[in-house]
Amino acid sequence: MNNFCTLFDSSYLTRGLALHHSMMEAVEEFTLYLYCFDDLTHELLSQLELPKVILVSQAEFETPELLAVKPTRTKGEYCWTCTSHIIFDAIERFSLPRITYVDADMYFFADPKVLLDELAEAGGAVLITEHRYTPRYDRSIDCGRYCVQFITFVADQRGLTVLDWWRERCIEWCYNRFEDGKFGDQKYLDDWTERFSGIHILEHPGGGVAPWNVQQLQVTGGPKVSGQPVIFFHYHNLSWYEDDSFITGPYVMEQPVIDYLYRPYISALRQALASVRGISPGFKMGLESLPAKKKPFWKKIEHKLKRKYHAIR
Repeated sequence: MNNFCTLFDSSYLTRGLALHHSMMEAVEEFTLYLYCFDDLTHELLSQLELPKVILVSQAEFETPELLAVKPTRTKGEYCWTCTSHIIFDAIERFSLPRITYVDADMYFFADPKVLLDELAEAGGAVLITEHRYTPRYDRSIDCGRYCVQFITFVADQRGLTVLDWWRERCIEWCYNRFEDGKFGDQKYLDDWTERFSGIHILEHPGGGVAPWNVQQLQVTGGPKVSGQPVIFFHYHNLSWYEDDSFITGPYVMEQPVIDYLYRPYISALRQALASVRGISPGFKMGLESLPAKKKPFWKKIEHKLKRKYHAIR
């Protein structure tokens, strides 16, 4: 049994549902511990009764130390602050021997068992993934060498030592800015291989595929990258508009990336929205509105957006 956890609020509900859909399709045995960051998310997910999911409400996991810093953080910063805490909470609350945190805006195309087996074969206690930036998008100096998108902790002394240290640092400082060598919860990972024992850096090329690194890879059907199965893709910076169009963000991508990686995800997002609207008609959290002054120019600028941002309909 593979244990996973994630967190999101109602603005990411459809993405979280797409993530779950992908796990149902790709992951053979799993439990997803889903931490709801607002009451609406918990209410709607309770009605949807997703298989292989255990819901945890915000009131259940928030500790006094989290509540003390919550007023000092933005919504996004507070989510970053809580990431290490929900990992610990899941391990403790459900007596788990190992758990993997996954970002809600990811989608699995193949079973991540191969990634977890890599950690076990290396004898590691913590699995981290590099950004593997394409040079033109390299932000490792300010955003970090590693990405908090898929991170596994074994609940042994080595893994819990790392997790406890990370939790303490995120309580002390976790903001959406680069300051004194820190950025959010992410830059803290930069020196883990020197600071701790049992840290394993993922080697499989199909784990950690993302818009900031896919330019270096040959994407083919399957989908595969450079001949290896894509395990998961991270849909960072994908915008979904109320007219049901999508913009991928400021990254150059070849057409196979759109066809094999983005279109299946967009289909899953649309299915997720239909599911939510089946119990909450009119739900549109997570959909963006174009500013009124721009709407008349949409058709005129669309061709330009396709060159830079890849508008998808």
